[in-house]
Amino acid sequence: MRGNGDLSQFVKAAARNAGFDLAGIAPVSDFPELARFPEWIAEGRAGEMKYLESRDESGQLRRAQSLNSIFPWARSVIVCAVNYNTEHPRSTEVHNPGRGWISRYAWSREDYHDSVLRRLREVEAELKRTCAPDEIETRSYVDTGPIVERVYARYAGIGWQGKNTCIINQKIGSWLFLGVIITSLELAPDLPAPDRCGTCTRCIDACPTNAFVAPHQLDSNKCIAYLTIEKPGAIPEGFREAIGHHVFGCDICQDVCPWNRKAPTTDKPEFQPREGLVNPAVAWLAEISEEAFREKFRGSPIKRTKRSGLRRNALIAIGNSGDGSLLPVAQRACHDPDPAISDTAHWEQSVLTTGTQSHREMK
Repeated sequence: MRGNGDLSQFVKAAARNAGFDLAGIAPVSDFPELARFPEWIAEGRAGEMKYLESRDESGQLRRAQSLNSIFPWARSVIVCAVNYNTEHPRSTEVHNPGRGWISRYAWSREDYHDSVLRRLREVEAELKRTCAPDEIETRSYVDTGPIVERVYARYAGIGWQGKNTCIINQKIGSWLFLGVIITSLELAPDLPAPDRCGTCTRCIDACPTNAFVAPHQLDSNKCIAYLTIEKPGAIPEGFREAIGHHVFGCDICQDVCPWNRKAPTTDKPEFQPREGLVNPAVAWLAEISEEAFREKFRGSPIKRTKRSGLRRNALIAIGNSGDGSLLPVAQRACHDPDPAISDTAHWEQSVLTTGTQSHREMK
């Protein structure tokens, strides 16, 4: 058996060999940031994402518990990160009427959950080849486990949590997918990453829906990513104008971050965009058939919003485009049996016809 320090270096080398750009070790501890999660849930900031409110038999939030209470054998958390930034424009650089914006992370040819987990499994396998399999316990997660990844990412030295709640690395920026391996091994931990946001508030100031109630505090109910991906049914009318051309997710708070100004790009093929997903035509998305939706987005995170959600979002983008030639799309959708679609289409038709927005207060 290697020493703890040697084993930690071995793990990081295995992560690099598996294709990760960053890897670090965090201890298993009740970090103070974890105490904020129950408060965030209690304040209703999670919107309708009920999976975040998963509780154990005693009624405790699973994601707020100490890892030791869930995995008594846990001693260390290996945090791995991979850069998914590609050589393409940012949402703040593209303003093309009739075209929408899909968040950068969802362009990829493979769902990041699958590609990151596959790499984590490689690291796990290397670890078990070095240690006797019956001497080590491991669990790997990509957004699916009872763990707040970004908290452990900070304590593993991967990066600090920016005011937009994203993990930011000084050299790579914030276009990062995170994966964690919880292990029974006592590994030498890394130092926490220092906060380098300083007095900058560009991410907060740039948010069209004022979703940041304070630095490091996000109200999901106002977040464009939440509204276009997680929110079922019709999107409240007061948010529609602010959504702009976004049809799936939002990158604005990362696009304006100074630490992303010179962020390196990745050459990994699975993160390169599928054809047609960078600034796609909103008319196509608004009228996409069920068969075409399944075919185009097979294995894509865009399936999360479902066809109805994607069409709804595209209709909002059309309403915000000011392009009267797209009015027939709204007129056809007004008769859709899906109330979320017909409601949005009536709003869109009104906006394109009158050329005015409601300017209602966002609530």
